[in-house]
Amino acid sequence: MWPLGDRRRAAIWNVALECQSFDASLQGLGRSPNAAASVTLGSVSDDGRPERSERSSSLPPASRPVTGSNVLVADDDRVTRDLLAGILRGHGYNVETVEDGQYAVDRVGKGGIDLVLLDIMMPRLSGLETCRLLKGMTTASFLPVVLCTVKTDTASRVEGLKIGADDYVCKPFDERELLARVEAMLRIKQLHDHVEKARAKLEQLSVHDDLTGLYNYRYLNSRLNEEFKRAERYHDPLACIVIDIDRLQGLNDLGGRAFGDSVIKAVADVIRRSVREVDVVARYGGEEFLLVLPSTHFAGSVTVAERIWREASERSFVVDLAKPTKVTVSIGVALYPSRDVRTKDALLRAADAALHQAKRDGGNRICVFQQQGYLYTPAVGPPARDAPAEKADKRSNRPPRRSSRPPPADTTGSTRPDSGSPPSSRARKSDAPLSRRGSS
Repeated sequence: MWPLGDRRRAAIWNVALECQSFDASLQGLGRSPNAAASVTLGSVSDDGRPERSERSSSLPPASRPVTGSNVLVADDDRVTRDLLAGILRGHGYNVETVEDGQYAVDRVGKGGIDLVLLDIMMPRLSGLETCRLLKGMTTASFLPVVLCTVKTDTASRVEGLKIGADDYVCKPFDERELLARVEAMLRIKQLHDHVEKARAKLEQLSVHDDLTGLYNYRYLNSRLNEEFKRAERYHDPLACIVIDIDRLQGLNDLGGRAFGDSVIKAVADVIRRSVREVDVVARYGGEEFLLVLPSTHFAGSVTVAERIWREASERSFVVDLAKPTKVTVSIGVALYPSRDVRTKDALLRAADAALHQAKRDGGNRICVFQQQGYLYTPAVGPPARDAPAEKADKRSNRPPRRSSRPPPADTTGSTRPDSGSPPSSRARKSDAPLSRRGSS
């Protein structure tokens, strides 16, 4: 199993090799498909850099066949439409025909068209206006547009090329020239689509962690800046939660790095399921995760922390048919606005301080940082029996109820969120605050 940095390096190197294959394809537009071979990811050297291996079965985009592409022919003359459609269908293209530019715009809007052949002189919407509309519709992708003109109409050809047309053919058509221009445009489209996929893949790698699929620290840093500025501007609460997997090194020693990676992925899945779509979840380090919860006050942040703590503690992992292993997490929570939290960095420091306090107290707990060093830990054990709650409810002749949200923060103590029992731990302003450990 590669370390995290080597896996990322290998993935980015693979995309770089694909881009090299694209460059080679641009130079080989006129080469025979049989002479092309692409460079693919092969074995990996000791430093994490993939070695090249050539496979003739994997062709670069310029050498892949373009037959089977979908071509749209727009011409008001039925004889010309049938002639163009017959030539293209005879060479393996899927052809659709329309009689004017408006129909062409409507058909392209439905998707699935790879190239458009436009006659310049058409009713309702001319070929030049149609070309302008089509180029405006497909700014995010590349749709080749080929104009059909007469040889003497130089002005229309020049104007068409200026507004975005990619090529033109002259009437009467020479079959070989028509097919060569259509094929060249479709090869360029293939190359463009290939580059777009490589760019999207690089963008995905640049902001996501390749093991868990969560955001990485680079994205988190920019997003946290945005959320903190928004909270300052609109005076909204903002919560920050840091989660650490307890004794991950021991799990690696027990089942190897593959087992440790599976634990990290499982905890990441638990966190992902426990938050809203607007919340930001990122991998903060090797075994640490960071959550940014916009517009979330104390009660909401502790509810999320408890949910993650409970679901992570309920997961069991089996190594080589041995006894199932339980995994626990330590969680630190910090809030903005707070007397000691006025900046983004102060918010991160407060969350780290709460997490370190939870780790010092033995782990497997939640610790909240609140105002001038006040730290306390709710005693978040398994759901308590409802006997105390039943007694209280019998006096009021009401059925027992259990709140899913913890009580508001108190700088003098904490209560069991899921129990009707009295407070079991009290916070104090000291370097070693009293805390209660949750029983797993």
